[in-house]
Amino acid sequence: MPIIIPQDIPAYTTLAKENIFVMESERAMSQDIRPIEIAILNLMPTKIETETQLIRLLSNSPLQIKVTLIGTESYVGTHTPLGHLQRFYKTFSEVKDRHFDGMIITGAPVEMMEFEDVKYWRELTEIFEFANTNVQSTIFICWGAQAALHYYYGLDKQILSKKLFGVFKHKKFVRFDPILKGTDEEFYIPHSRHTTVLTEDIMGVEDLLILAGSDEVGASVVRSNDGRRIFLMGHMEYDKDTLAKEYFRDLDKGLPIEEPKNYFKNEEKTKVVPNWYSVANLIYSNWLNYYVYQVTPYDIKGVGENK
Repeated sequence: MPIIIPQDIPAYTTLAKENIFVMESERAMSQDIRPIEIAILNLMPTKIETETQLIRLLSNSPLQIKVTLIGTESYVGTHTPLGHLQRFYKTFSEVKDRHFDGMIITGAPVEMMEFEDVKYWRELTEIFEFANTNVQSTIFICWGAQAALHYYYGLDKQILSKKLFGVFKHKKFVRFDPILKGTDEEFYIPHSRHTTVLTEDIMGVEDLLILAGSDEVGASVVRSNDGRRIFLMGHMEYDKDTLAKEYFRDLDKGLPIEEPKNYFKNEEKTKVVPNWYSVANLIYSNWLNYYVYQVTPYDIKGVGENK
């Protein structure tokens, strides 16, 4: 089944070239199907790249998915053309009375700031509350996961001695959890962050279950007991060259940056063989199937009534 997005959004052309079934909104409206409604709160500066990555992952499902892109009103970044934001993004005010089957809240390059000092923190906490009542299940990514753990459970992030940067091996701690169905016992996920939430702090919260991680990265895949909150500490949505772009960008700026671990396959740093695509597709497909589609009400207005 297709992903429903506007035909003139850049992701449409990119994904169509990859033989991913994308459908414009007008055609979808003519079909007698209730699509799964997914909201993406995109806090990343590279919005076009990030929205394409996430929509690609959502496409690996037999479900018809309709995507709504959301941006913050209290802060508008400068890395994405304003025309793109005005054309394809909704503000929270425009969607706060709606219901969604699922939501994704991305990371953001503000991890060294105190949460409450982030310009859009108050707005973000309103969206966290909205997710409690108007969304069946939410995925939180990287800084978004740390922010949600802080808001919902009072957990603080800790600054790492050096940036966790590269592609890291993870172990599955809960073999038969639905979100990890079909994954290998060990799998790889990219990380790019300066902060973390300590594993022992997460383990101290009765409502949280650590599903995967390692000694090197700590807890990496975490969920609430009811599956309504999924926390992904890494960036399994990343493209093959995303870490390379970050690495060479910082080198060009003269910033201190180490080569991403377990990433480049030659000394010239030109060859990358991604080994995280399959687990990324599985986890997002499992989320859509087990924590969204199978538990969300057919009448989307009923989302939240059983919370």
